[in-house]
Amino acid sequence: MGDYVLSTCSVCDLSKEWLEERNIHYIYFNYEINGVACKDDFGKTCAPADLYGRMLAGADVKTSQVSVGEYIKDWSSILSSGKDILHVCMGSGITGTFASACMARDSLEREFPNRKIIVIDSTTASGGLGLLVDKLADLRDEGYSLEDLAAWTEAHKIEVNTWFITTDLTFLIRGGRVSKAAGLLGGMLNICPMLDIEPDGSLAVREKIRTKRRAFRYQLQKMEDLCKGSYDYNERVFITNTECLGDAKAVANMVENKFHKIRDGRVHIFDVGATIGCHLGPGTVVLSFWGKPRIFASRKDRKDH
Repeated sequence: MGDYVLSTCSVCDLSKEWLEERNIHYIYFNYEINGVACKDDFGKTCAPADLYGRMLAGADVKTSQVSVGEYIKDWSSILSSGKDILHVCMGSGITGTFASACMARDSLEREFPNRKIIVIDSTTASGGLGLLVDKLADLRDEGYSLEDLAAWTEAHKIEVNTWFITTDLTFLIRGGRVSKAAGLLGGMLNICPMLDIEPDGSLAVREKIRTKRRAFRYQLQKMEDLCKGSYDYNERVFITNTECLGDAKAVANMVENKFHKIRDGRVHIFDVGATIGCHLGPGTVVLSFWGKPRIFASRKDRKDH
């Protein structure tokens, strides 16, 4: 697998077991509940049901990216062991962690002049980031060098498609993604916003769909329209969710019934971690797949919110 470590952050929203099985190194993001510092550690500190229950009860939650110091501490042991690092960050359009990672890289390369650190802005998040690093683990295992893997990532990362459907607007309103007026109307009309991730990593509201059932059908339609290979799609599909496993399974079943050649013969379902979950709240299903390169939404495509 070469003399380098493939690394990412816990906001890839895969499970700890999956990452360790794939030999993908990870570093934890941070968040607070009512002023108490926690690690986004795959639900070990605070299980999803507990987190969302406390949020709905009015708890004050805040998130913070990985600091420069945390990166330096985490990566120093890897470099000391004689390994280089390829680290894939959550999209810089969502968080500033890419800049922090680059600052840590610059500092460590002065301390370890014979080692190399490559930091990549994934331009995606949650299961999309997970899907990307999972593919990179495959290529690493096929024998890709550090430089070749980095080049492949930069060339293909924009092909990761990630579509969010949410059935609870509460925390999108609090975070400013949906206005209070639009949120009130949306709640009355049973509106489910659909968001995707732009090429720069930012979130955009693409559609506002009445009823959950229609929203999930629309999410499936996006995969039909955009996925690599159409109905012969044979890559993995990841779904992440915020405490709505039944909804996630419903979307997974729809995908599996349409795409019979997906890798492993099934969709893999994971929990959204605390960092992203603090902003989404419960009731969000995130579908990630390989497809056509993402393009910026036009003003016409962006929905007023």
